[in-house]
Amino acid sequence: PGRAGQREANKKADDWLDSNIDNANKRIQILWNEYVEELKMTTSRSNWSSIESYGRTWILPNIGHKKISRLTEQDLQDVINQVFKAGRSKKTIDNIRSTMCSFIKFLRKKHTTTLFPENLTIPRAAKKQEKRILQPEEVEIVFSTDQTKTKRTVQQDPFINAYRFQILTGLRPGELLGLQWNDIDFINNLVHIRRAKNIYNQITDGKTTNAKRNFALNSMTKNILEDQRKMNAFGFVFGDYSEKQYYSAWCRFCDHNGIPHTTLYELRHTFISIIKTLPEGQIRSIVGHSKNMDTFGVYGHIINGELQKTASDIEILFQSILSQKNNPSIKSVFH
Repeated sequence: PGRAGQREANKKADDWLDSNIDNANKRIQILWNEYVEELKMTTSRSNWSSIESYGRTWILPNIGHKKISRLTEQDLQDVINQVFKAGRSKKTIDNIRSTMCSFIKFLRKKHTTTLFPENLTIPRAAKKQEKRILQPEEVEIVFSTDQTKTKRTVQQDPFINAYRFQILTGLRPGELLGLQWNDIDFINNLVHIRRAKNIYNQITDGKTTNAKRNFALNSMTKNILEDQRKMNAFGFVFGDYSEKQYYSAWCRFCDHNGIPHTTLYELRHTFISIIKTLPEGQIRSIVGHSKNMDTFGVYGHIINGELQKTASDIEILFQSILSQKNNPSIKSVFH
């Protein structure tokens, strides 16, 4: 009441006018659709499709009916808590939190809200998704046999060199499938990673800005490529296949040879786990990680000969595993 109340009301009115809020009564569902449409115009399908899925499964069922003017930070926190309650992994919860923050940022740019959700938290009890890597005896199986079973028929696996090359290099599955013969420099023993295939079999520039990189071949990786060139000398190094086809073949190979299932990305984890005793400075550029990743960053420039030294050190580590049983069939792959 009184002049104090009038001043308070005027200040609130001024703040509201200064914020220049538009369409304050729009429903979240409508604004979300606008957000996804912009993503479809500006990002890849593999990016916007996962965001669209988060919205359809988690975000819209909880807050889609709300007017944007009524949306609070606690509403967003409630979404996170629902995902946690459903038993989803910490990574999934973090992805949904990032999606909601990006959505709210989009709305702020449209002057539809002034909400700034800076205090969204992930429950401490959120479980991490455990990764499984190939153990040394399982790596040995991959390098000692090329047999698989397709339609009840035992035959040579056409992807055997792809499995081995991915384990020896730590390439992401999309990078492996996007590798072309003109990316291989046999004279200087270098591989140039310039593209990748996403899960929709579309060619992209890679997962991150650090994805484009070079690494050196050692005698093991070079021999695998030379063997692969005898089977397929044109276009994509390991054939023009989708990630789904590659993964199906890998699962068949595992089933036939008694290897517990791992994902294609866990072959990359296998590589990093085996070489983790090397200095971090050698590994950063090989795996294409940024400095924000938990495995290293890129510091300084590559000095002549560093790539070759890393390639040689990696070869020694794998040879120590694959020569344990002195198996002639393993040695034939590399000599």
